[in-house]
Amino acid sequence: MRADARHLLESAEEQLPLVPADRAQTRWVHQLGVLRDALDRLDALNEEWLATEDSLPRGTEAFETALAEHHAECWSYLDDWATHGHVIGEINTAVMRPPTSWSRPPAARPAPVTGHTTMARR
Repeated sequence: MRADARHLLESAEEQLPLVPADRAQTRWVHQLGVLRDALDRLDALNEEWLATEDSLPRGTEAFETALAEHHAECWSYLDDWATHGHVIGEINTAVMRPPTSWSRPPAARPAPVTGHTTMARR
């Protein structure tokens, strides 16, 4: 699952420079950083857990306590993903959505040439 999250995060980071300026949100860079830091920390905690798991016999109180502590340490980083993960979809939507008529400058149109002038009414 973390590999999938890393892939989504990397995709969003690659898409970010492609977002049209009128659609970009300044908070996105910060949010992607929070997600990256959380994912890096979850990876480190997983490595620590794998070492701990191998050192404790399953089904013991020591194992269950270590597992509960591991889950408690992971919680805040998972919460970061729950809080900021939507930014990945926002960036993708901003890149993929076709331009709207209000986001483009109006096309310049020459004034019609009628060949005669009209008097202004007063």
